[in-house]
Amino acid sequence: MERVNQLSIFLSSSNINEYKIELSIFLISIVLINLCLHAQMESKKCEGPEIMAFHRYPAIVEHILKTNFSNYPKGEAFHTCMEELLGVGIFNSDGDMWRQHRKISSFEFASNNLRNFSTTVFRDYTLILASILHQASTCGKQIDMQFQMILDSICKVGFEVEIGSLAHELPNHRFAKACDDATSTVTYRFINPLWRLKKFFNVGSEALFVQSIQVIDEFTYSLINIRKAELQGAKATYNNANNIKHDILSRFIELSENPYNNLTDKSLRDVIINFVLAGRDTTGATLSWFIYMIAVNPNVAEKIYKELITFKENQAKEIIEYDPEEEPKPFAERLAQFASLLTYDSLGKLSYLHATITETLRLYPGLPQDPKGVLKEDVLPDGTKVRAGGLGVYSSYAMGRMMYNWGLDATSFNPDRWFNKELFQSESPFKFAAFQAGPRTCSGKDSAYLQMKMTLAILCRFLNFNLIPDHPVKYKMMTTLNMEHGLKLTVIAGQS
Repeated sequence: MERVNQLSIFLSSSNINEYKIELSIFLISIVLINLCLHAQMESKKCEGPEIMAFHRYPAIVEHILKTNFSNYPKGEAFHTCMEELLGVGIFNSDGDMWRQHRKISSFEFASNNLRNFSTTVFRDYTLILASILHQASTCGKQIDMQFQMILDSICKVGFEVEIGSLAHELPNHRFAKACDDATSTVTYRFINPLWRLKKFFNVGSEALFVQSIQVIDEFTYSLINIRKAELQGAKATYNNANNIKHDILSRFIELSENPYNNLTDKSLRDVIINFVLAGRDTTGATLSWFIYMIAVNPNVAEKIYKELITFKENQAKEIIEYDPEEEPKPFAERLAQFASLLTYDSLGKLSYLHATITETLRLYPGLPQDPKGVLKEDVLPDGTKVRAGGLGVYSSYAMGRMMYNWGLDATSFNPDRWFNKELFQSESPFKFAAFQAGPRTCSGKDSAYLQMKMTLAILCRFLNFNLIPDHPVKYKMMTTLNMEHGLKLTVIAGQS
């Protein structure tokens, strides 16, 4: 009885602090994890079908993503963990809701207006970044290449709004940090069975998550209200044609005016956050890994540079009168002149750059794994049984490093593997699954390649990157494959 009274006093005491709650949850988690592992071992003895399976064979991935697509939705577990962040956006929805988002986003990404607008935006923001990095090179300043410019360009293309995270000091934007903290938390929910307890007590990562969502909602709803007011103002003017906006948010707002589409402000908020996380996190992470890989593989960097020089000479002869004996120009002028040669069509000529980006994605995919729910019991191509209500996970990160997929040099960084008789040759999307495959193939794939090629063509033409000695480069546990400690390096201005 005395122990019960002590426990009652403890639970009601104002001295309970976050540390005690965190410790209690941690200890209970250990017990439950051990119980789960024991239960799984016992089920193995009974030779029952799999409750959870991790897949890396192309035939199985094709079965899940295409052949029996309807049987493998995002699933209830994924929805539960992600709902507060992603809502019912395209990455956290199934069925009719997903089809609606997919139809609209696919149409928008195929639009020439959006493509041309994106090309201009990506070029302009890369020029700003290149100028910042060139200035850093003149004073030997260390840079953390986390590509904040991606947030600026994504928000400009998606919502036609200036974020201002790209400045000479490369500041951490409040909204960007909230997105990072929120995605970290929802990722840990998948491996912490007691995250709901932390949420109930509002401690640790779950307390930070609440704060992050507040920042995200404040940003997104403010943006929605501003854009709605702008669109209403444009409709009230006679010069409406000159006020047409080509960003994705404006398009969704226009669609929300039709009651049949059932798009509320909450739906628009979900569109924004899904678009930001898809474009910013995956593309930004890939660009960081690309810079890291060419820094540790200078032979690859040299091949890219030579391709860019050849490209410049060929394009310049086609577009302007080019004089190889011309007097050297200031950096800003040379930068702008080269960037003017980069268009949606001309970037397609940079096949080695494209192959290097693809090779980076093979080893460091933006989304390293993708969980799927199981609606009905199924048998996979290799004979594995999966239970209804179970979970199937395919890992594009693991698939990119398997010798039976890529040969004995699977873990080596080799862009040349993508060429067949000097022509770039794509692989099956069920083998190279960086952009998913089947009906859920990333609708922004071409846009992502456009942004990465535009960015890297300009940076690799004028700048060299040197890693800071002993700086640890490892990935962070998130939904996307970000770098845990960033990418610290120095920048050196390249040849003229």
